[in-house]
Amino acid sequence: MTERIRISFLGGGNMASALIGGMLERGFAAADIQVVELQEDGRKRLAERFGVRAVGAVDDALLDCDVLVLAVKPQQMKAALAPLAGRLARQVVVSIAAGLRLADIGRWLGGYAGLVRVMPNTPALIGAGVSGLYADPSVDAAGRAAAERVLAAVGSTVWIADETQMDAVTAVSGSGPAYVFHFIEALEAAGASLGFDAATARKLAIDTVLGAAKLAAGSDEAPGVLRERVTSKGGTTEAALASMKASGFFDAIVTAVKAAEVRGRELGEQLGKD
Repeated sequence: MTERIRISFLGGGNMASALIGGMLERGFAAADIQVVELQEDGRKRLAERFGVRAVGAVDDALLDCDVLVLAVKPQQMKAALAPLAGRLARQVVVSIAAGLRLADIGRWLGGYAGLVRVMPNTPALIGAGVSGLYADPSVDAAGRAAAERVLAAVGSTVWIADETQMDAVTAVSGSGPAYVFHFIEALEAAGASLGFDAATARKLAIDTVLGAAKLAAGSDEAPGVLRERVTSKGGTTEAALASMKASGFFDAIVTAVKAAEVRGRELGEQLGKD
């Protein structure tokens, strides 16, 4: 039997809802999950949809947990943590707020160190996400395992050895779905320009990306090898790839991801100011 853990959420928005739904599907008990949600309609939605305890403010019952998930917006985090400062003792605190560093969160919590920083992505909303996790060195193996169990409810997980790499995680996988959506947009537009109606162009684009991703995920071979297998010499794919290369497609993606990483570091510095 899987060891029972009690989870409380600070914030009940989309990502918190995705995590709660995923955990319930994987056997977590609704009675072991609590949520602080400021909006009354949000509390009602959470209680009706998941059967969890939803309250409007932090209380002692909510703090009687093993894992506390911080699921409020980064800009609101400092104020949201004020009622918790000095009240934590043993909980693993998991932050899914983009950009916020553990040193800043720990400071706002009154010097608390039992922290795990996580960068999930939006496919978590359908249980297909990937999350990068970094734990403060003070978090023991049991604490790391508890944090991973929560995030594994909405997809795969990857542990990062150095917190400075979390900005790179954000740039690659956190922002990554937007890059893929943009590619789908372009592929769909190309189809429309070649005479397909909107519905057909969209289906061709989306299903092509979906199928290619599944093929790559199920293969032991590198994406470059799979690409070469589709590319016949003198054929249509070769012509398209040559055009992409001439346009700087590959380098543009790498440069864009690096730009996102730089911006992530800048935001971390801005958000962590007192």
